[in-house]
Amino acid sequence: MEKPDLLLKSDEEKAKGFYYRIGWVFGSVSVLLLLVCIGFLTPQGRKIRAKFHPERGTQQQPNVQLLSLVSQAPIARASALQKLLEKSAPQLSSQDRVRVRYLLAIDLLSQGQGKAALEYLRKLEQDYALLAPYIMFRQAQAYKQIKQPEKVREIIQDIVATYPDSPLIPDVLALRAENPAQFQTLLLEKFPYHLRTQALVRQKIAQEPEQWELLLLLAKYSRESDLVKIRDRLVLQYPSKLTREDWEALALGYWRDGENRKAADAYALSPPIPQNLYRTARGFHLNGNFAAAKRAYRRLIKEYHDAQETGWALVYLARFASADEAIAYLDIAIEKFPEQVPQALLAKAKIYDKFGKPQAATEARNKALNDYQKSAASLGYRWKMAQKAASRGDLTGAWQWGEAISENSDDPKSIFWVGKWGQQLGKTSEAKKAMRRVIAIAPQSYYAWRSAVLLGWDVGDFTSLRSLNPSLSFPKHHEPLPMGSETLQELYLLGQYESAWIQFQSEIANPQQLTVAEQFTESVLLVKLGKIRSGIQGILDLSQREYPQEIAQWRSLRNLDTYWSSLFPFPYRQEILNYAQQEKINPLLVLSIMRKESTFEANIGSREGAVGLMQVIPSTAKWVAEQANITEYSLAKPEDNIKIGTWYLAYNHKRYQNNSLFAAASYNAGTGNVNQWLKRYNTKDLDVFVEQIPFQETKDYVEGVFGNYWNYLRLYNPQAQQMINDMNF
Repeated sequence: MEKPDLLLKSDEEKAKGFYYRIGWVFGSVSVLLLLVCIGFLTPQGRKIRAKFHPERGTQQQPNVQLLSLVSQAPIARASALQKLLEKSAPQLSSQDRVRVRYLLAIDLLSQGQGKAALEYLRKLEQDYALLAPYIMFRQAQAYKQIKQPEKVREIIQDIVATYPDSPLIPDVLALRAENPAQFQTLLLEKFPYHLRTQALVRQKIAQEPEQWELLLLLAKYSRESDLVKIRDRLVLQYPSKLTREDWEALALGYWRDGENRKAADAYALSPPIPQNLYRTARGFHLNGNFAAAKRAYRRLIKEYHDAQETGWALVYLARFASADEAIAYLDIAIEKFPEQVPQALLAKAKIYDKFGKPQAATEARNKALNDYQKSAASLGYRWKMAQKAASRGDLTGAWQWGEAISENSDDPKSIFWVGKWGQQLGKTSEAKKAMRRVIAIAPQSYYAWRSAVLLGWDVGDFTSLRSLNPSLSFPKHHEPLPMGSETLQELYLLGQYESAWIQFQSEIANPQQLTVAEQFTESVLLVKLGKIRSGIQGILDLSQREYPQEIAQWRSLRNLDTYWSSLFPFPYRQEILNYAQQEKINPLLVLSIMRKESTFEANIGSREGAVGLMQVIPSTAKWVAEQANITEYSLAKPEDNIKIGTWYLAYNHKRYQNNSLFAAASYNAGTGNVNQWLKRYNTKDLDVFVEQIPFQETKDYVEGVFGNYWNYLRLYNPQAQQMINDMNF
């Protein structure tokens, strides 16, 4: 029932940032728009660099009760917000009082109560200067609701004159757009990132499909799911229209989406800088076009002798070359690029082995293993040899190869297995040390959960977690975004995510080349806006950055609570808790299945016909409905999908005596396959059973589901949090 899991795609992006300064005079909206169109809006070149501040936290922490109300629906929170303004709430700071007034006002506006909203908005811009243009915009909305057009016009003119750089300008002018053509010109020329512009462009393309300039605008600024098709149209139908910079923008999009061959073709027509030449070569390489890859790698090496990408190219090119030529490439990499030395030495050893030079092979291999013990290449070789020994039943040999891994590697799987082999060999203290290290360096991993189980923690095992009902606690503090203006930070704090999204887009120049901080911020906002799948993918993509500085920034972000809560959000909370309780099944297991199946995308489907959040096949849903006496349902409706999926998951547990490993595997691969595996493989050691699952998709699925479970437990269960905190790393 699984939808294929999210892909990890590489993406190296940088940002600049600009605002357009707007200069004009007061007048009617139609005159104002005319001035815009004839050129009174000119860029002033003021740069706003999106800086990386993972430690950012100068924003005063808002009232805890206020924070808890931010995510609630307007009607649900109205009474509580009003009580916060009463004199009996002295704990509320002046800053929080203006925040409450603003929230009450926008809630009333959403219900069409403009007159009541004005009571909270009156002179609020003076007390809440940070959001002054937003407050004035809300005032204009309120006056429009109560039919006072002169006041609306007056406020519009005031905003345009006082805050010409604000990304609110399109929304402001839309209140009184008297000349649609001029308004559309303004959107296209000055606000290509704005949601109104995106909607306008898609409308125009639907009416007149052959507008390549509008397709290019979408390719550069949109974040919708149809961008591959849009890029393809530009590449196939309008190649002569595209500049080198346009090709680079398209290439970045293809690269980010894992379209290796298309990325390579587009990068080949982009500015010939080292990154673009490398990605041309690597894209062909990953796609299996080795001849084109060789030519591109050679060009990079020839034109940029000292670029970091050249070191990578030398090692990859050696794989295609004759023995002597490959050794020559690897020697250059060893001489000029220190980071490539261990990988190049091991590559040389492999060549020497192949051509009957054992002494030279041993020397190169030993140098890599002894002089570069902590390198990824050396540790990877040790892991390969340890696995071979373990497969022969030689646990002592596996341990000997793996001992250095448990001390130096950052790969949780290899450390876990080294620890498990040590446990089987009676090396209890060494095994515990390895398990604890897994939790310390990779607390989010499936193997951290397996390590916690083997350490004896009460976190649920395959055979016991179905019946657990862990207590849950949700964050009650606010963590600022790692970049962005004070206005962006404030909108985010207030839960005004659509406004925060537009504000964020206005503070970057090129959405195809985001910095680490920008990509993370964008992803967090996507999660908050309900586009959870895209948001999670954006955060996962950060791990694929290519350059050391970016990798360091990504690692720093992992210290933020927001990083993990965005990767593992808890949507549909009440529905999950209700139906899990009804079926007597661990709610975190239901949540974990849902995340793996659909990444919380309610309208998603699959090639097999599975539907919705828990990817239920219609024929299965029909059978479940008959068994559970469900008379009416729709798999497209989240609540019904959760209800049916939870019932079926509980039923799968009954089939397998409440073994969650077999139940989850069956949910993905079907009962028939799982029953065959149970006959074929020994189930005494379930960790070994997981490794023996013959379907790679199902093996990944099982590890994904229980990795999800562990993360939800460690993030939202106080007892699990305490066990981790009590560890002396």
